[in-house]
Amino acid sequence: MSKEAIIARIEKKPLSMTINGKKIGPIDVPVGMPMIDFLHHYLNLTGTHFGCGEGVCHACTVVEVKSDGSMVDTRTCIANAHSFDGKTIITIEGQAKTDEAGNVTELTPIQTAFIEKFSFQCGYCTAGFVAAATAFIDRLKREPVKRADLETAIEEALNDHICRCTGYVRYYEAVRDVALATPGCVIGQEDKR
Repeated sequence: MSKEAIIARIEKKPLSMTINGKKIGPIDVPVGMPMIDFLHHYLNLTGTHFGCGEGVCHACTVVEVKSDGSMVDTRTCIANAHSFDGKTIITIEGQAKTDEAGNVTELTPIQTAFIEKFSFQCGYCTAGFVAAATAFIDRLKREPVKRADLETAIEEALNDHICRCTGYVRYYEAVRDVALATPGCVIGQEDKR
């Protein structure tokens, strides 16, 4: 059987969603295709990295915006692309503000803090950490924590993300700085950095 014949036999279904503020689709996508592959091969959004392929390392994490506007971090290597049909997601490419030519004009507070703290080393896990930290700060705005509980909350939010270069301390410090600087995230936020 020829390659073309095999490709023709693969079942496809239409897929539509909003990615980084843009409506995508409907696009015919193979049934069972992982979301990470859809991002890479159909949209050329390669900033979200494929790591373990089992949902353990969290390098493939993106932000999913729920219908109520809240954000959660979602892994894409273990999620079928069609499970995102009709949803809104933000990849690492959609975090910063850009001009019409696609040039970055303003980083998010998380991105800025990660750079200021030099949180990353090789950078492979950074997109996943940015997504998780973005969702975490969004959650704190809705459900603030006491200053005494902030370190534990950060650790719980980022605990599943694997950094093989041991950059955890700087990631956690950067997220703590953003939480403390963002009004409404921390109750009793006398600065104890």
